[in-house]
Amino acid sequence: MSQQVFSTIAKEGASILPDQVRELVAKACSPDEYRGKKVLVIVPDATRTAPVGLMFKALHHQIGASTSVFDVMIALGTHPPMSEEAICERLEITTEQRRDVYGHVRLLNHEWDNPEALKTIGTITSEEISGLTEGLFAMDVEVKVNKHLFEYDKLIIIGPVFPHEVVGCSGGNKYLFPGVSGPEVLNFFHWLGAVVTNPMIIGNKWTPVRKVVDRAAELVNVEKFCFCMVVQGSGLAGLYAGSPVNAWDEASELSRKLHIIRKDRPFHTVLSCAPAMYDELWVGGKCMYKLEPVVADGGELIIYAPHIHEISVVHGKLIESIGYHCRDYFLEQWDRFKDIPWGTLAHSTHVRGIGKMVDGIEKCRIRVTLATGIPKEVCEKINMGYRDPATIDIESFANREDEGVLLVRKAGEMLYHLTEQPDWAGGNLKK
Repeated sequence: MSQQVFSTIAKEGASILPDQVRELVAKACSPDEYRGKKVLVIVPDATRTAPVGLMFKALHHQIGASTSVFDVMIALGTHPPMSEEAICERLEITTEQRRDVYGHVRLLNHEWDNPEALKTIGTITSEEISGLTEGLFAMDVEVKVNKHLFEYDKLIIIGPVFPHEVVGCSGGNKYLFPGVSGPEVLNFFHWLGAVVTNPMIIGNKWTPVRKVVDRAAELVNVEKFCFCMVVQGSGLAGLYAGSPVNAWDEASELSRKLHIIRKDRPFHTVLSCAPAMYDELWVGGKCMYKLEPVVADGGELIIYAPHIHEISVVHGKLIESIGYHCRDYFLEQWDRFKDIPWGTLAHSTHVRGIGKMVDGIEKCRIRVTLATGIPKEVCEKINMGYRDPATIDIESFANREDEGVLLVRKAGEMLYHLTEQPDWAGGNLKK
């Protein structure tokens, strides 16, 4: 496969125009190359900001008439399935367009928890895992992926690149793992990221988790192509097309320049406002991940999301049973927790943040408070603080950075870092 990456980058302060998107798609994807081919387009669900519809329509216009099959799969990971109406909204197509122009396009949801929908494609050996994780783990990891992938001649991944709490920078092969993968490798590398810790992972590129993801993707023996988007505001700052590794490599460089905001001092209070696309705490936790690095020791981060009423539709009961805790809480009681799905444990630690155990007592670095529709008694049960969102005046937090108060009106995608990394960011790493 060619190592060439096609790209277009907007001028500072501007966005890539739709015509420029279509021009790049035409340059990267020749109709002749796809003639008679079966193509599966893999896209993220609605929890990622990106002009997925623009990309989907440009690609369909370019090669749809040449292909024998042109389908779409939603890379849900472990998120709930999307209705056809919601998928059409994600693809920015009307009901009429769905019926007429795109009537031949199959719309598929990934089914991570349905064994019948998955195919085992290999095992990453304990020796490989030890090398990829720099000795943190040594265990065989079975790799399963959605079996429908193997009905196609080519997979085309479309997705944005942002700083990410588990893998470092999202995008590329991450839309395969965990996007359309089975639970084994998904649970493994989420816990790997948690053990390394969010501050040591987020915003970095060649993390141990990224290495595991790319190794798992090598086992998918279907030709792959990728469009990586770098989003700024409501527009595209960069678009890269090529192999999932090479396109992601270049896109993540621009993402790290645009998506990391540096502050000279930590804040004792952070109000982190969750956008509507985060409809449960499972994804709303990003409002913690991206801001934890700038909260002062002993400070408070408030996730403000009156619209969130669920911990998680899929994982809620399990999270209620274990609560939110720092990494060391689980590691010091590993026999008690080792059989809990590791992806759930990882989510717990990411939302609760850095901490340690002292004489059997959990000591977390900061306080995390939920100002959501989740009731007070549930917040207390899961080891989180509670505030009634009706008592919060967002504007009272504005323009107070000199006082140590930070307001982030749309949290979850931009990463906040201190100019100088604090000592605790090393994560007190345990093997």
